[in-house]
Amino acid sequence: MLASSCLKLVCCTKNSYVQTADNMASPVKVIVVGAGSRGETYSDFASFHPELMQVVGIADPRAFARTKLQKRHKVAEENTFDDWHCVAEREKFADAVFICTPDRLHKDPAVALAKKGYHILLEKPMAVTLEDCTQIAEACIQSGVILTVCHVLRYDPVISQIKELIDNGAVGDVFHIQHFEPVGYYHFAHSFVRGNWRNEAESSFALLAKSCHDLDLIHHWAGERKCLKVSSFGSLSHFRKENKPSGASSRCLDCSVESGCPYSAKKIYLDRVKQGWVRWPVSVVCPTSVPDIESVTEALKTGPYGRCVYECDNDVCSNQVVNMEFEGGLTASFSMVAFTEEICNRKTSIQGSRGELTCNGKNLQVFDFLTQKTTDYTVPKSAPGNFNTGGHGVADYLLVSAFISAVANEDPQLIKSGPKETLESHRLVFEAERSRLENRVVFCGTDHD
Repeated sequence: MLASSCLKLVCCTKNSYVQTADNMASPVKVIVVGAGSRGETYSDFASFHPELMQVVGIADPRAFARTKLQKRHKVAEENTFDDWHCVAEREKFADAVFICTPDRLHKDPAVALAKKGYHILLEKPMAVTLEDCTQIAEACIQSGVILTVCHVLRYDPVISQIKELIDNGAVGDVFHIQHFEPVGYYHFAHSFVRGNWRNEAESSFALLAKSCHDLDLIHHWAGERKCLKVSSFGSLSHFRKENKPSGASSRCLDCSVESGCPYSAKKIYLDRVKQGWVRWPVSVVCPTSVPDIESVTEALKTGPYGRCVYECDNDVCSNQVVNMEFEGGLTASFSMVAFTEEICNRKTSIQGSRGELTCNGKNLQVFDFLTQKTTDYTVPKSAPGNFNTGGHGVADYLLVSAFISAVANEDPQLIKSGPKETLESHRLVFEAERSRLENRVVFCGTDHD
């Protein structure tokens, strides 16, 4: 959110509500800073558990998004702002803040609001530079507030089961981790060619924006072992001007060869609306109105999501591999690729001294070398409402639940990664990208040439 004058004259004045210790038996009160897709998703926890969480403030410069969330949660007008600075200038009037602003706009509100005493739920990545990530972590530690960065995959029941099996010695000493993220062909076109994360100068590099989840998981599974060195390779493939089909137009709706293009905006958005689908990715296309055939058509005619994927200002990697060596002989490999049918359904295999664990994102198996038997693990996934539909919705639900419980009980042990551990996994991402850019092995923590 860019600094601006506040929407209402009253928004920077003292609020009549002041949080006191006597209120802690009541629902945890939350301010949502950034009312886009992620802010809307996380705040929906209050719709299902009003006894646990209440949204009492919203800050977003976009009137439509702000008003939509305000109406859903019945937020008072005096607690609805067009600028997060208005929240920072007020006396503290909630327990926690959900910061779901664009990647490059994480650091300032996170630091300022931590210093005000708000517990912080911060959308990943923490920030787009290691220096900013460090400032956020230090501000939260010094202020004594809980920081939960939204590494939602840690809260996925399948991922939790993998960690439990490793810690219980199901595969013995772990010596190799292989992890794969299939981004999905139309997901990549939506988010990283046409969308908010397409251009590093405006957002961040793809490994940070998309896959800090995954390096965090590898860091998580490695336990206490530190990463010693890392190498990485990758580039932007296919989505370049030189690959534009002959006869293609600058926009999909008036393109004569659109029917033969799998990345057609008409197929990805308009055809879905015609079938009654108005959730992601369609919901992102119309930032100022409810998505329907008319509004989506107009958005594709004039907005960024209607552009030809071969004529965008995208520059982030479409495929990348990261290789790591940890203490104790553990090696790990991570691959991210755009060109897949599946969307974000990670595949993992972990090899140890006594067995091998494999997971296709849903089904989990462990083969025991001694008994030569395979054990299947069924991990139930359930959450209310839209949290139970696709993507990492169940993990989103469990993430918010853990954060709200941690705040209510003043117990940071209830979250799965605090500021120090999150900072270390982000450091690994920055070092991997440094390796890719400098075309060399980077020795973690010691190589600063």
